[in-house]
Amino acid sequence: MAPPVPKAVPSAPVPPPPPSIKRPGGPPPPPPKAASVPRAPKINMGPSKVPPPSPLGPQHSVSDGAPKTKLKPLFWDKVLANPDQSMVWNQIKSGSFQFDEEMIESLFGYNSANKPKNCGKGLSSKVPVEYVRILDAKKSQNLAISLKALNVKIEGVRDALMEGKKLPVELLQTLIKMAPTTDEELKLRLYTGDHSELGLAERFLKALLDIPFAFQRLEALLFMASMPEEVSTATESFSTLEVACEELKSSRLFLKLLEAVLKTGNRMNDGTFRGGAQAFKLDTLLKLSDVKGADGKTTLLHFVVQEIIRSEGVRAVRIARERSGSVSSLNSDDLSDDSLHESEDYFRKLGLKIVSGLGDELQNVKKAASLDADALATLVAQLNHRSVRTKEFLNTSMKSHEEESGFHHILKSFMEQAETGISFLLGEEKRLRLLVKKTTDFFHGNAGKDEGLRLFVIVRDFLVMLDKACKEVREAPRKVKQAPRNRETSSPLPVPDPKQLLFPAIRDRRVDSSSSDDES
Repeated sequence: MAPPVPKAVPSAPVPPPPPSIKRPGGPPPPPPKAASVPRAPKINMGPSKVPPPSPLGPQHSVSDGAPKTKLKPLFWDKVLANPDQSMVWNQIKSGSFQFDEEMIESLFGYNSANKPKNCGKGLSSKVPVEYVRILDAKKSQNLAISLKALNVKIEGVRDALMEGKKLPVELLQTLIKMAPTTDEELKLRLYTGDHSELGLAERFLKALLDIPFAFQRLEALLFMASMPEEVSTATESFSTLEVACEELKSSRLFLKLLEAVLKTGNRMNDGTFRGGAQAFKLDTLLKLSDVKGADGKTTLLHFVVQEIIRSEGVRAVRIARERSGSVSSLNSDDLSDDSLHESEDYFRKLGLKIVSGLGDELQNVKKAASLDADALATLVAQLNHRSVRTKEFLNTSMKSHEEESGFHHILKSFMEQAETGISFLLGEEKRLRLLVKKTTDFFHGNAGKDEGLRLFVIVRDFLVMLDKACKEVREAPRKVKQAPRNRETSSPLPVPDPKQLLFPAIRDRRVDSSSSDDES
């Protein structure tokens, strides 16, 4: 039986000579047998206190003993990493990513009222410092978060305000939005304590207020940064409106459609107070699909398309022949057979292709329909208002300050060019408003009230309906075939028009090409 392992070294008696214990090659006296050192680690000393490496990196060690700020949880499903299996997580090394501990605590930390009241050694180092609050609490927090997110330094902002250098538009908008009230500004100016005791937002704004007319300079910088894009947007919109008015008034095919609808509508309304019309509001174009024929499928818009495509096909062939054999507008395959030219199917096929292209012809009309006249006028008015304010600031506040800085020279040069550009926009806005009004009156007569861009919206919606009707006419089979020609007689047998059966009100009338075709 082995002797027991000694638990402690006696203090009073003199121990055996150390050399006899530490020499493994000496004679084995009884004390060395009892001092079997390798078994000492088996004594139960409790669980190991060595902390595991932090998954957040070496700078976020959990062995400092101080409690971390309680954050809002992220709910996810944890995966057990298998060391014997190759996984993407094996490629993620500890310390490859670091985050701002203060930033994450300010964004996702619970309020101090919800934190547990722990009192221990080292707790004071993790408790947030109580800063001197001057701004509204919510404003201070939002501004601090924005400054951290945009990585803004007061030195860079001060340099921009004094030398006229560019700053991000988002930063300028944030700073202007977070401008202190009169009371807050007074408190910030009168504060004489340690600046380190102020919060981040308060420190930033106090340093900003040391610059003369800081927030007026910020507004001037924002005006200089945003004006070029806004002027470009307004100019492009004005150009679209001008071209759209010209397209709509000069489109031969659109006017031919209006003629077809007018003649057809007068025949439909014959004998009523609605008949005998010389013009109609373009809203009527959107109602053509609501009038259905006897079959319940063919609409009045289908009828108008079927009638006009025939006359357009005849006109296209006639123009091609009048060009002394120049048929560049037609395919060679279409003109290879003279007998095919005279066929009804050929005329309709060619005319349907022409009518279907009206949407491409009125591209700028469709673009103009997507514009907002009121928003466009507001944009120009705001540019003019901001220009007046900036010029007043330049000629009063900056002039009285007698500052000869880079900011002053850059702002002065900018305003000389801005005034010219804004004056041009104001003139264009008035000219285009009058042009749109004249275009509306060209179709609707003197309406008396400003309808804005409603005319273009109506035409855009009608073009969608027209394109759909053309596709349906193209896909619909011909219900009535042409009668075969009699070789002995030069005229074909009369064939009843199916559209007269669909719309009984239309008899012995046809929208032909005798009126508007020759005008073009």
